[in-house]
Amino acid sequence: MAGHSKWHNIQHRKKAQDAKRSKLFTKMIREITVAARLGGGDQEANSRLRLAVDKALSVNVPKDRIDKAIQRGSGTDESLDYEEFTLEGYGPGGAAIMVDCMTDNRNRTVNDVRHAFSKHNGKMGTDGCVAFMFRHRGTLLFPPETDEDPVMEAAIEAGAEDVVTHDDDSVEVVTEPDAFQAVRQALIDKGLEPAHAEVTWRPDTTVTVSDEDGRKTLRLIEWLEDLDDTQNTYTNAAFPESAYEAG
Repeated sequence: MAGHSKWHNIQHRKKAQDAKRSKLFTKMIREITVAARLGGGDQEANSRLRLAVDKALSVNVPKDRIDKAIQRGSGTDESLDYEEFTLEGYGPGGAAIMVDCMTDNRNRTVNDVRHAFSKHNGKMGTDGCVAFMFRHRGTLLFPPETDEDPVMEAAIEAGAEDVVTHDDDSVEVVTEPDAFQAVRQALIDKGLEPAHAEVTWRPDTTVTVSDEDGRKTLRLIEWLEDLDDTQNTYTNAAFPESAYEAG
């Protein structure tokens, strides 16, 4: 999620996820299982699996559950018949929203996502209607008051694409997806541990939404992320601080 306060966006999302930790764990395990099924159980050879495991560990998914998911995915369990696709639409105020889905019933998932958009004054669109506004990128976020200079030096040296200081003074390192792990490790090796790191869909530009539309958009995103068949959501909305305070 992008916006005026990058740091606040991340903290808001973490708080919402913490409140639904069991469901979050289920989604993490599903991603690990499918990643292992598609690319094998060797994390060194399967970058998708390595990213999924790192993300699961970052939210404290137990290691034994991760290991079991990898073993299950690497086996011959024919019940793992998941379809992956992305749905697109617009939130209140016109902000773009993309929703990654992983499901064994496409019709159910599409209906659930369409209902969520409709219920929260948004509109589900057609394939490609907003995807062109985003780029697949690795992002590593450092909290406000982080000294940008050492982060920039280490990140650029390791092959990062860009380093951005946001309005709230948080510092974001942007990478190509393939360079994400190398840049992350290079920063950690220099004692620069990011507070949040993921490969995501990052908007090229943001759309500023009003207080009311911001609150509605946040509720829509939280509803979408609470659906059983959705894995991730992305938006180009730039939220005013008041949207979080009232949301």
